[in-house]
Amino acid sequence: MDGMKSVLPTLLLCAVSSAQQRPGISASAMTPDPNMARPIDAIDSIFMEELTWIEVRDALRAGKTTALIATGGVEQNGPYLATGKHNYVLRATTEAVARKLGNTLVAPIVAFVPEGDIAPPSGHMKYPGTISLRQATYKALLTDIAESLKTHGFRRVILIGDSGGNQVGMKGVAAELGAKWAASGARIHFIPEYYDFYNSGTLSKWMASQGVRETDEGHHDNVAITAMMMAVDPSTVRMRQRRAKGKFSINGVALDPVEKTVSLGKKAIEYRASVTVEAIRKAAP
Repeated sequence: MDGMKSVLPTLLLCAVSSAQQRPGISASAMTPDPNMARPIDAIDSIFMEELTWIEVRDALRAGKTTALIATGGVEQNGPYLATGKHNYVLRATTEAVARKLGNTLVAPIVAFVPEGDIAPPSGHMKYPGTISLRQATYKALLTDIAESLKTHGFRRVILIGDSGGNQVGMKGVAAELGAKWAASGARIHFIPEYYDFYNSGTLSKWMASQGVRETDEGHHDNVAITAMMMAVDPSTVRMRQRRAKGKFSINGVALDPVEKTVSLGKKAIEYRASVTVEAIRKAAP
């Protein structure tokens, strides 16, 4: 035992020395020059998580000072749609909004949102796969994300949410940070019009304008959502499996031919983006 005690300090010293020598954790690696030149060409992406920190820095310097924070969710969506439905939809709609708006980058989609009480479970939390946040947790998360973006130089922060349980928290955070930031010149805005596509009759009217008539089958699903998800990835709506069982339809509307449904999804994405960008420009000119 005494021999082990004498060896232990040497082993610890070797472990520390090895860690210090491991590539990627040196002082220079962890604290690079904030003004270092970009050594390679930047990629054409508006998603922050796909960019290097240098690409984000250079985008800010080039005038991309609007940041979009989008909230989705992980919840039960009927027997055919992946639980990340809202996050898949946002992958398409946020890019369309950012491209149309210009000078905008998209923060990583906030995948976890309020979905009901955790214990005892309520709402979507009654179903496996759902992940819920308490409102206080959700608001704290949005606050820290927005404050981080402001710290790095974003001057306009936009909040949109693809699910109903997301709206109240975003509105509250926008009001609280708007007051806090008033003297700084930075602004934050919650844009309810993005979600109103689902919630105000706009969806039904728009679908009718596309010649789609639905009969509610009692699932947390509809043609527009399915079509938008298919435009991103048909596997998220279980296309192959549903075809095998003769269930490749929703609310009485056939989803074949796929090309037609994907085209409808792309139109819905573009429509939602246009409505949202118009609302943003009114709220935050």
